[in-house]
Amino acid sequence: MTQRTVNVLIVDDIEHNLTALSALLARPEVRLLLARSGVEALELLLEHDVAVAVLDVNMPGMSGFELASLIRGSPRTSHVPIIFLTATSQDAIRTFQGYEAGAVDFLYKPIEPRIVQSKVAIFVQLDLQKRQLAEQLAATRQMLEANEMLMAVLSHDLRTPLSAVMDSAEFLKRAATDEKIVTVGRRIENCGRRMTHMVEQLLNLARLQGGRLPLRRSAVQLDALCLTVIEEFAAKVAAGRLVFESHGDLCGQWDADLIAQAVSNLVSNALTHGAPEMPVRVSARGKTPSEVLITVANHGAIAPDVVPLLFDAFSTATRARQQGSGLGLGLHIVRLIARTHGGDVSVTSSEKEGTVFTIRLPRAPGGDVQVAIQGD
Repeated sequence: MTQRTVNVLIVDDIEHNLTALSALLARPEVRLLLARSGVEALELLLEHDVAVAVLDVNMPGMSGFELASLIRGSPRTSHVPIIFLTATSQDAIRTFQGYEAGAVDFLYKPIEPRIVQSKVAIFVQLDLQKRQLAEQLAATRQMLEANEMLMAVLSHDLRTPLSAVMDSAEFLKRAATDEKIVTVGRRIENCGRRMTHMVEQLLNLARLQGGRLPLRRSAVQLDALCLTVIEEFAAKVAAGRLVFESHGDLCGQWDADLIAQAVSNLVSNALTHGAPEMPVRVSARGKTPSEVLITVANHGAIAPDVVPLLFDAFSTATRARQQGSGLGLGLHIVRLIARTHGGDVSVTSSEKEGTVFTIRLPRAPGGDVQVAIQGD
């Protein structure tokens, strides 16, 4: 494996000083760039990135202070740390001039070798860490892009056979006269529906985690949106099991589709895991000018050891709650949607009070974030 190296610039008009500093700062991970004048140093900086520059103050033609000002004035090199070395007697005004020119340190000759080595080593290490982080970031971005592309291809390619499966199941249900075959058709249809839901979850997960699902904000009346979501479940649940209430001003600027998905995931979760036949209560409250709250409450408690894992993607604990019906992504997607809007989601759960999920949504778009950053 090739060892990473960083450049250290040494500028001094005296050859003996360059030789001494080179011997002092030589390390396997350091490449020394030697300049005998300010002009030569600027030429090197045009070609190379450096972790730190060690400049002699008293040079003919262009002093170290003048060179530092030019380094600081260029966007390409303005971040380069500068250490001044000078043989001039210590003077407060001169020291202040050095720091004003952009120095991070100001050392007087004769220098203490271990001090110089230590100070330069710090900036070398910081540069190595910065490069490592940049490489990790680039690798992460590539992975996210590959993940999103894979999910998109899978979702697209799986939809066609899934559609054929659903059509075949529907044909079996309609055409078969044997009740056993009709039952098989229903089972195939239910499995196909769950698979379609999983595909959609994976695609949303990839888009949300990749930060490439832009918010399409519009004026949304939250109570109307919640009622629309509830109506989608109404035909599948007992009458009166879903209860909705609203309070205050519920208008805001949100991505209606994403918020509807978040509410739908919470309602589905409550209906699946809440106490059977007991009501699920959905509430929207807009009592403050800055934010609104959506709560979904059901009877029944979540085990205390599971609560901290509820919003994790693919968590073993949350998948166990799914009983094989999903990927355990619903609550994770809810959190990503809330955080992408600048809000968040939380949960409380106890035998006495039941389980309550609360989404907090800022009304204004100023809180949008990209969450490096993804129903059950």
